[in-house]
Amino acid sequence: MDSEIHVKSAMRIKTGSKVYDFFVYLIAGVLCFITLYPMYYVLILSVSTPETAILQNTYFLPKGLYLGSYKIIRSDARMWNAYFYTIIYVVSGTVMMLITSVMAAYPLTVKTLIARKFVVTFLIIPMYFGGGLIPTFILMTRLGLYNNIWALIVPSSFGIWNIILTRTYFNSLPDSLRESAHIDGAGHARILSTIYVPLSKPILAVISIYTIVGIWNSWFSAMVYLPNPDIQPLQLYLRRVLIEQTIDLTKITSMEEMAEAVELARNAMQLRYSMIIFCTLPILMTYPFFQKHFVKGVMLGSLKG
Repeated sequence: MDSEIHVKSAMRIKTGSKVYDFFVYLIAGVLCFITLYPMYYVLILSVSTPETAILQNTYFLPKGLYLGSYKIIRSDARMWNAYFYTIIYVVSGTVMMLITSVMAAYPLTVKTLIARKFVVTFLIIPMYFGGGLIPTFILMTRLGLYNNIWALIVPSSFGIWNIILTRTYFNSLPDSLRESAHIDGAGHARILSTIYVPLSKPILAVISIYTIVGIWNSWFSAMVYLPNPDIQPLQLYLRRVLIEQTIDLTKITSMEEMAEAVELARNAMQLRYSMIIFCTLPILMTYPFFQKHFVKGVMLGSLKG
């Protein structure tokens, strides 16, 4: 019996062995390939010839070299205007989200706060139940937020889930830090700004990256609340451009119009891939800045109760 146990334990793959490392790297490599290849595929189609983009007959290396779509994007003044307003929405929304999350979460960690459990319950209820689009639209209109930049900034400046995450992280910090600061005469404002916020970089990094990605990719709210195209974000502008490039075959009456339609469709296919790359790269560039604290913040926010 002892010999069988010894044989089985010897046959197991031990942590730190070469076999274990091989399987870990193999699985990680497969997952990286599955994750990155779709973006790489779009990239090679965006720099290949338009014919290749239409036929989609390349998989690993671009066929030819065509940067005409990127030149079209670079010379589009309306696109850069949408880009500018998107940056305004992302920066202002992220900063406000961090401020409101920290300011709302800290009082909920104070055990002497009156009706603390009631406030937490009051926050959780609207996180699961909402009024819907029509009541929200009426509220935005009554508040005077319709058709101005605040229609996107104000709703994106707070999030109940982020408040709960921040509160959970604050609760994981030792109470002795707050007690020691109180003994030294520090008030709640100083404790929050000099102790809690510096120690909360992981959870703040998680909230920042989620907020940045969410605002950057958002287009539906802008479509509902911003009819003015001059202040619409980039995603909505690109959506409108792609829709405008569709061809209505019923309106073609001559061979010349047919040739123009074919040329437009030829360039539109590759332009679609170029726009995907152009819109995604800024978001991909933000991840390295938050990588140091991102993993730690995600794990703490999910494990701590």
